Amino acid sequence: MSLTLNVCYNYCNMDIVRGVISPMNTRGTVSDLSQVRSFTVDPGRRLFSATHEEIVQGYTTDLYFVKTRQILDSMNLADTQVTAEIFPRKRGILAGLPECLGLLEGADVEAWAIPEGESFEPKETIMRIRGKYAEFGVYETCLLGILASSCAWATAAHELRVAAGDKPFICFGARHMHPAVAPVMERAAIVGGANGASCILGAKLGGQEPKGTVPHAVFLIAGDTVEVAKVYDAEMPSGDPRIILVDTFKDEAEESLRVAEALREKLEGVRLDTPGERGGVTPDLVREIRARLDQAGFGHVEIFVSGGVTPERIPVLVEAGADSFGIGSYISGASPIDMTMDIKEVEGKPVAKRGRIPGLIDNPKLVQVM
Repeated sequence: MSLTLNVCYNYCNMDIVRGVISPMNTRGTVSDLSQVRSFTVDPGRRLFSATHEEIVQGYTTDLYFVKTRQILDSMNLADTQVTAEIFPRKRGILAGLPECLGLLEGADVEAWAIPEGESFEPKETIMRIRGKYAEFGVYETCLLGILASSCAWATAAHELRVAAGDKPFICFGARHMHPAVAPVMERAAIVGGANGASCILGAKLGGQEPKGTVPHAVFLIAGDTVEVAKVYDAEMPSGDPRIILVDTFKDEAEESLRVAEALREKLEGVRLDTPGERGGVTPDLVREIRARLDQAGFGHVEIFVSGGVTPERIPVLVEAGADSFGIGSYISGASPIDMTMDIKEVEGKPVAKRGRIPGLIDNPKLVQVM
């Protein structure tokens, strides 16, 4: 079955690509060990994540690419024209292309890739880069890392999309990731099929406004779910859905009815996030709440489920009456899809390491993007 998915981003929309990473006017990539030795880290640095400048300058690469550049420079071979191809070890959905193009911006290279949101199979060429080795060799680590993670998150989101069908789900995974990476993950989830993201920057990068309700904290501080629901209704913009969390203090079914009685037709949905200590959100719980809401005349109130949602659980919850989902750990916890970059041509001549076939591996899905 094809994994192909139509998504809101298009790989060749350069306005979007430019919006993901601001252009860097000076590349200044690291090219020898003396630069590595002189590179220092401020002891007062507040966050350990790399800056855009550090990534573009090559300071998140593996050291052996710097050694390679220095050796090739000494042999007058750094400007050798090469063609490199990137391929995955397992099937998935492509995401992360705008970041790859942002990383290569300003380099004198040509690049081809399959579109974001397109499916790929193991060992299929998903990106091809041609130019002088000195122009892009140092970026191999970064390019592979961008694709490995983003494709994994997009693939996990796609698996959820297949399971959910037309039922919407939102990515709630930012709390499981380092904050420097969380927006990348949530954007990739949108590429893979999520209907939105809770992380502000992640949603904005995905071309959307962030989505979400409120945490248990506000109910615990205020002391009553219905009182919070009333203030939520009064304070939030008119277009913001009134979806109220109902598992903080009382039985979920009882609390759902209390909130529904308070907000009446204004209430769009109730959110179930029952902790594992109480058995989590079960199909039976969803079924009971659906029945009680219907019997009380609140058939318009939808049920939003979060907490431990997986592709296997979605169909059972939908059958019980769930209307939409908030999903975090299944997306954020996706294992990176191992990516490999091979040089396949040197000065136009086919080459390959032992065990690989020399020369380019054609893929009709590749389209020139640089």
